[in-house]
Amino acid sequence: MPFWSVFTNNPDFVRRSLRTPGILIFGLVLSPCGWILNLTSTVAPNWRTLHGFQNRPDSYTIEQGIWDVCIAAAAAQSQRCGLTDTIYFKSNQVVTVAQGMMIASLIVTLIGLGFAIPGVRCWKEKPLWVICAIAGLLIFLSGVLTIIPIAWYNHEVGNITSTYLENGLDIRVGYCIVLGYIGGIFEVLAGIVMIFGLCRCCKGWNRDERPIEEAVARAQRDRNQPRQY
Repeated sequence: MPFWSVFTNNPDFVRRSLRTPGILIFGLVLSPCGWILNLTSTVAPNWRTLHGFQNRPDSYTIEQGIWDVCIAAAAAQSQRCGLTDTIYFKSNQVVTVAQGMMIASLIVTLIGLGFAIPGVRCWKEKPLWVICAIAGLLIFLSGVLTIIPIAWYNHEVGNITSTYLENGLDIRVGYCIVLGYIGGIFEVLAGIVMIFGLCRCCKGWNRDERPIEEAVARAQRDRNQPRQY
């Protein structure tokens, strides 16, 4: 069998059914989930939290994201956001880079899904595997674009400067870091499995295909089996 036949629609293989292949379903489920998590991580002001301010209640907390800074307190019914923190937003490269890369990740994911939907072609007999692989590559890259700023911010969380920093503050990682990690990993996995469909391996199982000889033999075996009434 020629090497390039693993990347093409080989007549020696047939689809076992008209169902969408499992790897494409996996990718189409994980990538939107990752996008939603990354969107939440991008817009929510909780990349890190500052606790333990002097002359403040224990519940007094400063929450910092990449677009906004908020005050939260257990006694307050709602957060007060829109705080000015020029040092935080202008003097920390990690914050500036995170703003650009998180937005880029969201856009690239949508472009990838735009390729994936016509590539899957659930209304046709065979998906467009090259288009699906391009979609998978874009979704994979969007996951990388998320993980890089998330990991960088997490690494520098105690070194990021801010107007509100005081000696002895308790600096903690916010929930946006966790959501960003999960969303980025979801997209990386989704992209990998969709790219995996570009080549035919495992005797076609990754594409939900089987060798035509095996399919014919199975059909004959099923036909020769006596029917039970």
